[in-house]
Amino acid sequence: MPPWGAVLALLLAALALLGLLAPWLRRPGRRAVGAKTLPDVGHQDDEAEVEGGDLAGQLSHWREPLPGGCRLICKPSALAQCLLRALRRSAALESGPRSWLSGPHLQTLCHFILPVGPGPELAREYLQLTDDGLVALDWVVGPCSRGRRVTNAGGLPAVLLVIPNAWGRLTRNVLGLCLLALERGYYPVIFHRRGHHGCPLISPRLQPFGDPSDLKEAVTYIRFRHPAAPLFAVSEGSGSALLLSYLGECGSSSYVTGAACISPVLRCREWFEAGLPWAYEWGFLLQQKIALSRYATALEDTVDTGKLFQSRSLREFEENLFCHTKSFPISWDTYWDHNDPLRDVDEAAVPVLCICSCDDPVCGPPDHTLPTELFHSNPYFFLLLSRHGGHCGFLREEPLPAWSHEVTLEYFRDLTEFFRAEERMKGLSRRRASFLGGRRRWGNLQKREISSSSNLEIFSWKRSYTR
Repeated sequence: MPPWGAVLALLLAALALLGLLAPWLRRPGRRAVGAKTLPDVGHQDDEAEVEGGDLAGQLSHWREPLPGGCRLICKPSALAQCLLRALRRSAALESGPRSWLSGPHLQTLCHFILPVGPGPELAREYLQLTDDGLVALDWVVGPCSRGRRVTNAGGLPAVLLVIPNAWGRLTRNVLGLCLLALERGYYPVIFHRRGHHGCPLISPRLQPFGDPSDLKEAVTYIRFRHPAAPLFAVSEGSGSALLLSYLGECGSSSYVTGAACISPVLRCREWFEAGLPWAYEWGFLLQQKIALSRYATALEDTVDTGKLFQSRSLREFEENLFCHTKSFPISWDTYWDHNDPLRDVDEAAVPVLCICSCDDPVCGPPDHTLPTELFHSNPYFFLLLSRHGGHCGFLREEPLPAWSHEVTLEYFRDLTEFFRAEERMKGLSRRRASFLGGRRRWGNLQKREISSSSNLEIFSWKRSYTR
């Protein structure tokens, strides 16, 4: 581990220890700035409410509990019923963590600071963009000691596009997800933004928080390499802003079959403005400064690096990096007009599963930070809310992978089976229509036959599966 990485790990470990002892690290009363809140559920005994699942129950359309005390929050539809049945059968939700590992800060910090271990074998490709910038694609090629399973019977293996958090840190959970996906028959590929994780910054331009232009070019290249393979996408933490922005801007042209967001930051502007608990705020801020310090000279012509590295909060850092530029300064409001991940959410045409926990110490309480009206009104968005898991943690006893990984891959499998069943129904309807059309040439078609044919529920890519 490089010296700066060791310093960061030690600092985060020390802050985590302090956070476990300091009551102010927990934010029971924090309300996101400008966020629309739900009816107050009380904060005198947050842990008792979370333990009993009351908070999840108040937010959910489904009253039947899922295994492990989880709840599915979504708009009723045929696809929602299919996912609900699958989640009730899921073994991944039944086994929780050991008692000492159930704390939200341990769940979060184990994910961020523990060494990643040997990890998967990666084959890196650099993709040159239209403005001459570079992004990196790490294809996971091994190891696969337990043998690969087939995930797309009768077709090509699906590609799994993995988007790490916005700070560029490749965590052990991301690598664990890639290894598990490889065993299940996927081709995982990790997308790295400009200047992240060893990707050279050859032009003085970084990718804003919710700008999907680079990701669009990367998806186009992936489609070029695997034109006939299904494409799924999963993001971690703050990296979900990039995935949701892409799905909203591209709509039905995203080429993505299904997407999942693990501990997503959905109200991004309010999240920056309200600030994180001090341990996480300073830890993430230090990581940002360390990552960009190697490009200080290259960025001098575009940003005031002195003010940038003197930033005392994530908001100030983001503002100095993307708003207070020397060539084209913009306001904070204008920046979020172009980078809010939910700005075009109504255009998304892909089922999205968001996995969140009630005790997330980074995002905050779900009744204040999750736009539950999105899941209640938009048939494409599903919220799986658990009682425990921290931020991007969802850990179980070793050597079991994080249960969020299991649920994510099961969700992609269920989507594939649902779409295949709907396509079979579509084909049945076409054959029936062809048969009835043939009979029309020999005689009059009775009205009752027309009625029975028109009542068939047919799947199409024009949102009918969200009926």
